[in-house]
This record gives sequence, C-alpha cells and structure tokens, in this order.
Amino acid sequence: MRSHDAGLRAHYWSTLLRTRTSYPASRARVGKQLKKMQILLYFVVVVHVLVCLFLIGVVLLQQGRSADLAGAFGGQGSQTAFGPRAAANVLTRLTTWSAIIFMITSISLTVLYVRSVGSGGSVLSGTKTAPVSAPAKPGK
Repeated sequence: MRSHDAGLRAHYWSTLLRTRTSYPASRARVGKQLKKMQILLYFVVVVHVLVCLFLIGVVLLQQGRSADLAGAFGGQGSQTAFGPRAAANVLTRLTTWSAIIFMITSISLTVLYVRSVGSGGSVLSGTKTAPVSAPAKPGK
C-alpha cells in the first residue's frame, strides 16, 4: 500500500511541477495587464479631476438670466442687445461638453475600478454583524 501512495505522490508532484512551469508566464501576462489597467485608471482620474475643475470654473463664469439690478425688479435686463449673447453661447457649449466628458469619465472610473479590483461582493461584505440580544421580559 505504501508503494501505491508513493506513486500517487510522485504523480501529484510531477503534475504540480508541470503546471507550475506555465504559471509564471501567465502570471507575468496578468501582471502586465494589471499595470496597464492601473496606468489607465490613473490617467482617467487625472482627466476627471481636470474636467471637474474646468466645469466648476465655467459654471461660475456664466451669468444667470436677468442677473443684474433690473432682473431683481422683473425687467429683462439692461445690458446691450448683442454683447453678452455670444459669450453665453460659448460658455453654454463649454459647459455641455465638459458635463458630457465628466459623465463619461465617471462611468469609465467605475468600470476600470471594478475590473482592477474585481467584483469581490457587496460593500457590506467586510462588516461585522451585531449580536442579537434576547427581548426584554414583560412586567419588569
């Protein structure tokens, strides 16, 4: 019986060693893919932060409708007829495009983060549950 166990062990170790020789090559490939994924994740984070700051600036530069003194009293505005409209159109377009880029980078960050970390379950998977206590006795 011992010779049979020794033969099984030898077969097990030879099979394990054969599979281990191909393992580092695939591990290196996965490592390179993770490295590329991390670089892409960092790049998208930088673009996302820059777009956020740009979007804040563009929104703050815009002038609201009837934002001057005449707007407070119900007037249509006392500014020139053609001057502020061209700037408003440019700022509106910049706001629209920066909002679109912001949404795309937000979704991209979510997808890249899930792929780099792996879908390890729920957000609450690492929390401890509180012990259940017995209900209080009535009448005391």
